[in-house]
Formats: sequence, structure tokens, C-alpha cells
Amino acid sequence: MPEAESPHKDPTRLKKKKEPVRRTVSQICPPPRRPLTVADIRPGMENQRLGVVRDSMFQNPLIVKAELGKPRERSCSLPGLDFNYGLYIRGLDGGVPEAIGHWQVYKQQPTCPQELTRNYIAMNRGAVKAGLVTARENVLYRRLNDIRISNQDDRRQKKEPPALPPNMTFGIRARPSTPFFDLLQHRYQQLWVQEQKAAQKAIKLEKKQKVVLGELCETRSSLLRKHKPPVKMDALWHMPHFRKVGPHLDTFPTEADRQRAFKAHREEHAVRQGTLRMGNYTHP
Repeated sequence: MPEAESPHKDPTRLKKKKEPVRRTVSQICPPPRRPLTVADIRPGMENQRLGVVRDSMFQNPLIVKAELGKPRERSCSLPGLDFNYGLYIRGLDGGVPEAIGHWQVYKQQPTCPQELTRNYIAMNRGAVKAGLVTARENVLYRRLNDIRISNQDDRRQKKEPPALPPNMTFGIRARPSTPFFDLLQHRYQQLWVQEQKAAQKAIKLEKKQKVVLGELCETRSSLLRKHKPPVKMDALWHMPHFRKVGPHLDTFPTEADRQRAFKAHREEHAVRQGTLRMGNYTHP
């Protein structure tokens, strides 16, 4: 059985939980480090010197050594704590009171009359009619007769903007939504298979409806590709006065023995030595 709780509770539980220590802004963002001075040097530091020591010695980056566990000193003197970095712009418009008190209304500046363009076509035409053809004569004529294009003529020369429908929308058209159902159902694969089947059927129908022409005549080259005619072997050449002379020696008793000997010679032709393959056997 669980023990009964004592009437006197633990006094440590009654204490409030210790609140976490919050760091100040100066601790989170400490002020910039300033150059070392003689008062900052402690025994055992890397920058401890013997003899005469001056503050200017700790402002030379070639002499100052890096302290263990600390960032390297740049030996640059900084302004005081009351110095504000950045550019300070003083308000010239009166600030919030003046903005609430009245509206700042800007007066419209007077527009300068637009200078009309010169009508060079009319001036060149007038110069030619007057008989002036050289460049200097044209310049002098334009100084005396400065013809300008009127506003009405200038409007006619300018192209009017094209008439657009009132419900026209400017910009790029929105991309159509992705058909996920077609992708999941392999709809595009089925359409491709159907297109391939239709294309094969069309090819078969085209082959059936194709007009069969008459048989083509065979040429010598086509016949030679199909059948190679046998080459007739001519008999060996003999001198005329030896053609009717018969053999003087016949070592075979019968013609059957002769053919049998030639057959044995042809069978052993591959394993004998010599030019005529009538020598010793090649294998041991």
C-alpha cells in the first residue's frame, strides 16, 4: 500500500523556482575592444615587456602578440563611448508636428512651351525652287525661312496607339494545371499505344492498296548475283610431239589400284611434309 503523505511537506518544494539569469545587452554585444595599455598588462601575459614600456608600443601590430584564448589586437584607437557611428541627418521638414499640422502641397511648375520641329521637306522644296543647291545656300535659306510643323500636322504624323478591346488582359498566360489523374492512370501511355496501332493499320492498308507493277526484266548483273556459272577448266598444255606418246612405266596392276593409291595420298596429304606432300609424317 502507498505510504500516507506526511502533513508536513518538504520545505524545499515550497520555494519558488529560480528564474534564469538574463544577459544584458552589454554582455550580448560587448563594446569594441580598445588597444592595450600598460595598465592592462598582467604578469604572465604574452605582451609582458622588460625595461621601459610605453603605450605606443602596444599600438604597433608588428610588436603586439596574440593573447591565448583572445582575439588578436588590431592596435587601432577608437573614439569614446559617446560616439555614434554612421551619418546623422537632421530633419529639415519640421518633423511630426509639422506633418500633422498641415499638408505639404507642391505647386505645379510652369511648363515650357514645346518647340515645334522644323519642316525640312518644305524648306528643301523652297530652296530648290529658288535655285539654291549648295550646302551654304541651303543653310542661309533655312535661317531666313524657318518653317515649323504645326501641332495639327505633328499629330497627323504621329502614329496613334492601336485600338485594344476593353476586356484585354496584359501579361503572360497562366500555365495550365498538371493533370495528375491522367498521370496516375497512365493515360498518356494508352494514347501513345493507340496512335502506334493506328499508324500500323494505315501502313498495312497503304501496302494493300499499292499498285503492283509488272515483273521486272532480269539483267546480267542480277542473274550473276543469284547464280554464278561454273568455270570450265581447260586441259593442261603439252608439247605437240609428246601428245601421242604413252607412258613407258605403269606400276599399278589395275586402274582400281591406281585410284585407291591416289585416295590414300589425298587422305594423308595434310599430315605429310614436302612440297608435294609425299615425305615423312609431321606428327611423332
